[in-house]
Amino acid sequence: MNEAAKSRVPVIVGLALIVIAAVIYWDASSITRGVNYGMGPQVIPEVIAGFVAVLGAAHLVVGFRGGFEVETDELDPTAIGWIVFGLVFLIASIPLGVGFIIAMTVLFAATARAFGRRALATDVAIGFVTGVVIYLVFTKLLTLGLPQGPLERLIG
Repeated sequence: MNEAAKSRVPVIVGLALIVIAAVIYWDASSITRGVNYGMGPQVIPEVIAGFVAVLGAAHLVVGFRGGFEVETDELDPTAIGWIVFGLVFLIASIPLGVGFIIAMTVLFAATARAFGRRALATDVAIGFVTGVVIYLVFTKLLTLGLPQGPLERLIG
């Protein structure tokens, strides 16, 4: 890749990310605030828009500094298979009534495995704790519903 293309690609990606962040923020601002306490449902999309904007700005900085070298690896079908498995399990868990927490646990462990990590028990534990925290934030703090399964019913 020549020098002009190396610096042009991150600038284009950075501008696209900033536009996406603006659209997310604009869309979040149109969400009606139906709660009189705590945070409303617009907060998480606004936070995500902020993160996407920061990511876009970082791409612009890299682009204006001359770009970066891109290393390419061979396609790893096993890694792609683990990620597809995690996503299919997540999607299938909704009609099957598995629940959000178990689905997130499997997705996290499968994705970690796809990236070459071999500590299955640790990844399952991290995925489970992450799933519980996300479930509690969305259902208790934001009062938004997530797919319920046996674990979610125990939490209440």
